[in-house]
Amino acid sequence: MTQTAVTSETPRAGIAAFTNLSAAFAELYGTEPEGIWAAPGRVNLIGEYTDFNDGFVMPLALPHTAVAAVSRRTDGVLRLHSTDVPGGVVSLRVDELAPHSGHGWAAYPAGVLWALREAGHPVTGADIALTSTVPTGAGLSSSAALEVVTALALNDLFDLGLSPAELAVTGRRAENDFVGVPCGIMDQMASACCTEGHALHLDTRDLSLRQVPFDLAAQGLTLLVVDTRVKHALGDGAYAERRAGCEEGARLLGIPMLRDLPYAGLDAALTTLADAGADESVIRYVRHVVGDNRRVEQVIALLDAGDVRAAGPVLNEGHISLRDDLRVSCPELDLVVEAANAAGALGARMTGGGFGGSAVVLVEAAAADTVAKAVSEAFAAAGHAAPGIFDAVPSAGARRLH
Repeated sequence: MTQTAVTSETPRAGIAAFTNLSAAFAELYGTEPEGIWAAPGRVNLIGEYTDFNDGFVMPLALPHTAVAAVSRRTDGVLRLHSTDVPGGVVSLRVDELAPHSGHGWAAYPAGVLWALREAGHPVTGADIALTSTVPTGAGLSSSAALEVVTALALNDLFDLGLSPAELAVTGRRAENDFVGVPCGIMDQMASACCTEGHALHLDTRDLSLRQVPFDLAAQGLTLLVVDTRVKHALGDGAYAERRAGCEEGARLLGIPMLRDLPYAGLDAALTTLADAGADESVIRYVRHVVGDNRRVEQVIALLDAGDVRAAGPVLNEGHISLRDDLRVSCPELDLVVEAANAAGALGARMTGGGFGGSAVVLVEAAAADTVAKAVSEAFAAAGHAAPGIFDAVPSAGARRLH
């Protein structure tokens, strides 16, 4: 893709991008790290707000990674530093770590150590230096990347024997119980378990997964990520409100989770909710979640059949549902979808929690520059800051680099 169409640089990947991290670690802590680990951000192809409903999702790992240089400590001290955040080393006592105690960005890696110790694992402290190319605020799971890379490093250094899925669960507990964000499991599972060249078909109920081949280049296709670079205040608290609404819908329907409502029974269920006096928002949330579970299954079937292009309209349907039923889109995200489709994209939708962040656009590779340019021009015409646009290359999950 030409640089005139792509407004953000391709993310640097691998250990070559972090040649200075060992030196930074040594300068901070006075010794070389025992190792360097990486964990990626993710973009979700389809299946939004379904993971906390025990539903289906289909993320893929991005080349963007959080990288950690780490060494063990045996004195009960945790020291944390990020090259991306102003300020010095954050020093904490591991036996004094407590949920909802602040610490800003450091709460995410500190929460992982807390969660491991709460689970009975003998983690006695660490020195950690972090850096990341995962954009923050873009809906690409920068926090999950921090959690998973920390969990993987501590797992290796303390020989805990945890599986990738168990590392993901640890990261989710850190974010839910320590930081206080009621996220589902998708972000951490994607960071821990994705494989290069594949999308991850994940059942968030039992964490069973399937690596689905997703070689778009071989089919002459490109998946663009468009980072709107905006985050609207309206999103504050909206995630928790929608989660509560989904739980209320399941309660009124007498089912454990919305995952248990088949698509064939959706219309009757919506009538039942209306008759029961359910809030109009609850009815909309139920319609979205059940519909998006079905859309994940539709995309899986199309990928298995080798008909990736036909997934475009399913992405469009997903965006309409997120916009109209879940109501988590925003003008910038809607503009990405509108401009991309008008310029010839096969389909597009917002991805992530919404109210800003990013959208994905499925496009013929030959038209990727044209579509990216059209989106950028639409943003300029609307008076918005230029979006960041890059190819979503299905990449490897968490791993040790050195």
